[in-house]
Amino acid sequence: MKNKQVILHIDMDAFFAAIEELDHPEYCGKPVVVGADPKDGKGRGVVSTCNYEARKYGIHSGMPISRAYKRCPQAVYVFPRMRRYVEMSRRIHAIFNDFSPMVEPISIDEAFLDVSGCIRLFGEPIKIAREIKKKILEKTGLTASVGVAPNKFIAKIASDLDKPDGLVVVEPEEVLDFLFPLPISKMWGVGVKTEKKLKSIGIDTIGKLAKLPRNQVVKKMGNVGLHFWNLANGIDDRDVEISRKVKSVSLENTFMDDVGDDSILIETITGLADNVSRILRNKTYKGKTVTLKIRLQDFSTFTRSHSYNSFIDSSEIITQTCLSLYKQFERNEKKIRLLGVAVSNFNTECGDQLGLFDVNNRDDQKIDQLIDKVQDKFGADSIKKASIMDKHSRRIDDGDVPA
Repeated sequence: MKNKQVILHIDMDAFFAAIEELDHPEYCGKPVVVGADPKDGKGRGVVSTCNYEARKYGIHSGMPISRAYKRCPQAVYVFPRMRRYVEMSRRIHAIFNDFSPMVEPISIDEAFLDVSGCIRLFGEPIKIAREIKKKILEKTGLTASVGVAPNKFIAKIASDLDKPDGLVVVEPEEVLDFLFPLPISKMWGVGVKTEKKLKSIGIDTIGKLAKLPRNQVVKKMGNVGLHFWNLANGIDDRDVEISRKVKSVSLENTFMDDVGDDSILIETITGLADNVSRILRNKTYKGKTVTLKIRLQDFSTFTRSHSYNSFIDSSEIITQTCLSLYKQFERNEKKIRLLGVAVSNFNTECGDQLGLFDVNNRDDQKIDQLIDKVQDKFGADSIKKASIMDKHSRRIDDGDVPA
């Protein structure tokens, strides 16, 4: 690849489920679903991820767990073990850093690498990609799929085309030939609604969008149309961004189908908040600001935040804050496409900074630590705080952010 910029997008294959299979060899060859307890088809949570065997039954991330159970009751259903996943993620990202200082973590299981300046040291990009895949397999027992391309957009698409354990290289001169035949659904940010809208005006491939006059696309779709038109033509000038200092811990869930059911949305927020708080405790981070991110069916995106005077990592506080922020948000019966939970504004000094409710916080910390240990061993639904479960039905109606 002769282009000045060479980007790798590395995406672990069914990361959570793959770790469960690694730790439980008896799961291999069976459909494995990581998520909430299906409760014989009556569970209210969602699928976090699933392995490729489960995907043959049409199960996917964000699907209500009850629907997944109806499609495949014989699957192995397991609770997320975030501490274990974070541990494996750290090992994998350490491998990335061995090959390039330009690493942009996107999530717990994927990252962009700019290897433009590493070719003289490690060889051609395809060689670097193969070596990274090899090291990941050797050190973790897991497989990754890699896309190699001149920019982030194309690299991300490429990494998804030959899963699992794939490697796709797109040379600069091949970009348009690579993109144009692909279905419009492969576009970054094009979901079910936008896909239907584009198809209604005759656009079912990336190439058809790219060949439309830019002004016409902007007129029909606004600024988001310009963004899509640029991507369709292989234009993506974003650099790989190195985060030298962690500014937030966040998790998001994009629903395959837009959701309007409050019970599913509340369950999703609760799960995200609990997992974020567990990651915070595992990394020994505490923050002052809790943020809830909501993306509606029309792609409009909103964030709602609340800041505390003291630093927190409590599951109860983070969960109740997010639920209260959700209750205050007026979506006017519009369905929700994405939910996200983040904690930011971290303590930059060593040790805890004590606040007004320190005695209670100390007790909460001990309880959270015990719950973490039990959940890691027996599953996320094996034990929960009664206060969180009770406030699910009570405090959410108060409309106040918990203090």
